[in-house]
Amino acid sequence: MSSGITTGTLSHQAGTARPTVVLVHGAFADASSWSGVVQRLRQDGNPVVAVANPLRGLHDDAAYLRGVLATIEGPVVLAGHSYGGSVISEAATGNPEVKALVYVAAFIPDQGESAGELAAKFPGSTLGDTVEPSAYPLPDGGSGTELTIRQDLFHQQFAADVPAATALVMAATQRPVSTRALEETAYRVAWDAVQAYALVSGQDLNIPPRAQQWMAERAGAHIVTVDGASHAATVSEPGAVADLIRRAMSDIG
Repeated sequence: MSSGITTGTLSHQAGTARPTVVLVHGAFADASSWSGVVQRLRQDGNPVVAVANPLRGLHDDAAYLRGVLATIEGPVVLAGHSYGGSVISEAATGNPEVKALVYVAAFIPDQGESAGELAAKFPGSTLGDTVEPSAYPLPDGGSGTELTIRQDLFHQQFAADVPAATALVMAATQRPVSTRALEETAYRVAWDAVQAYALVSGQDLNIPPRAQQWMAERAGAHIVTVDGASHAATVSEPGAVADLIRRAMSDIG
């Protein structure tokens, strides 16, 4: 899959009442992971934007997303996968145009919580055994640490219900995530003021399903569980993901 795919329009065409659906990928993925979801939503006539999440740090990534949202006119349904859930939770705060938050196999942090902390809250994640760290340069001359999933372990760890050939491409094109992104704690969150929706992946080896369920219940989310879904639900279950986004769009009118 190619990275950084953006589909749709950054503003509404005159006379349309449809919200723009903004999709935010998580760690070890890129915006093309939403392709099946984008195709379904576009067939409905919905404007869609799939954002290239920088994966450098929670607050920097949220600031980047806020910049994207500022270019969009009219109401927004904001969806995040995995670590993208942390990003949308912070980026949407104070934005009255964000009408619904959709979390797909995602982190839903509260203030003061990090993705790493939430992943470890319940047993079941095997991600730590599959990642490899590497250094990358920082603008100030220092270095940071980023993580990638070993390509030979990617299929089983991240996308067990995706065809092997597709998983091979996903492994090769995965976007590394900075450890800072997983360690930074949320400043503020939007789900306490905006209706949330959550898809829980029943066979997720990155974020344990019990953690997903617990976070979704805490956020008062409308919850859908896909029992056989891996962490890569946006790829393996695009119909279920699109249906949940459609439910959010219907509820906001």
